[in-house]
Amino acid sequence: MEVKDSVGNILNDGDSVKVTKDLKVKGTSTTLKRGTTIKNIRLTDDEDHVECRVGKSTFVLKTQFLKKG
Repeated sequence: MEVKDSVGNILNDGDSVKVTKDLKVKGTSTTLKRGTTIKNIRLTDDEDHVECRVGKSTFVLKTQFLKKG
């Protein structure tokens, strides 16, 4: 299974990604701002989602809002 970001780059476990759009996180008052760098992502069973840690929280984000780098 190939997991691709919004531009078409292939993502792997441990990659760093940047958020391409302000994202409101369900269930919290947190907003991930555009340009935020997230390090050490983990791939899930679904090719459209990745798991990551931001601060002490763990989030599952859609790959259409991420860019490798």
